[in-house]
Amino acid sequence: MRVGVFYFPTDYGIDIAELARALEERGFESLFVPEHTHIPLSRKTPFPGGGELPKRYARTHDPFIGLAFAAAVTRKLLVGTGVCLVPQHDPIVLAKVIASLDLLSGGRFIFGIGGGWNVDEMENHGARYDTRFKLMRERVLAMKAIWSQEEASFHGDMVNFDPIWSYPKPAQRPHPPILLGGETDHTLKRVVAYCDGWFPRAMRGFDAAASLDRLHRMASAAGRDPATLTTSVFGAPPDAAALEGYAKAGVQRALFGVPDKSRDDILRTLDTWAPLAAAHGA
Repeated sequence: MRVGVFYFPTDYGIDIAELARALEERGFESLFVPEHTHIPLSRKTPFPGGGELPKRYARTHDPFIGLAFAAAVTRKLLVGTGVCLVPQHDPIVLAKVIASLDLLSGGRFIFGIGGGWNVDEMENHGARYDTRFKLMRERVLAMKAIWSQEEASFHGDMVNFDPIWSYPKPAQRPHPPILLGGETDHTLKRVVAYCDGWFPRAMRGFDAAASLDRLHRMASAAGRDPATLTTSVFGAPPDAAALEGYAKAGVQRALFGVPDKSRDDILRTLDTWAPLAAAHGA
């Protein structure tokens, strides 16, 4: 099992390039960043975490530009979205962005995806809450075609285009790993159907062994080899005993949440976590 982090890269926080260098120097495997293109002032959608929406949600950099800076100043650090809100993106444009980042980083990109929770945010992009997962599936399948085919086409109910040329292709073939966030049985069915891995949150009561058993049983029932699916735990506790339990259960990656604090506070936090990263390799 490997240990990485996720961080909301804001305009007031630590520079993402400095963070990336610090992570690689301390032996962390990966850096994941979330996405919100904007936050509507209407605030019609309650924050799933309860209470007021933390200010970092409205202040994040574009994830792909941020990750490009992180990749440019590191050699081994994996960079990923945690998560990209696929229903808010044109799939042809997004496929090129990801292929470019993966190629220029030497094949270090991981594509974490999700359907999104902020109804008014996605509606500003022309997506609908009730059809967001169908739209996400078609856009992911369309991007897979673009990445893996010389003359790609896709004809679905929500995504439709005749044969196109689109280069570059990703360094990772046939495409970067696709990890889907969420914890429900519906999520697991989608993981099995068109993804390469599962991206659950370490919510209260999360049982790694039972959760992976559930994923593997669903994969087997669908005729997919469970060994082809990875599990990366989002928001894992920086605790040696918990990490040992994850590793024993078969989790491939644990991600700690970097706090929304000052540069110096963040670097001190990474120093305290570094032994845990070292204990699980890099």
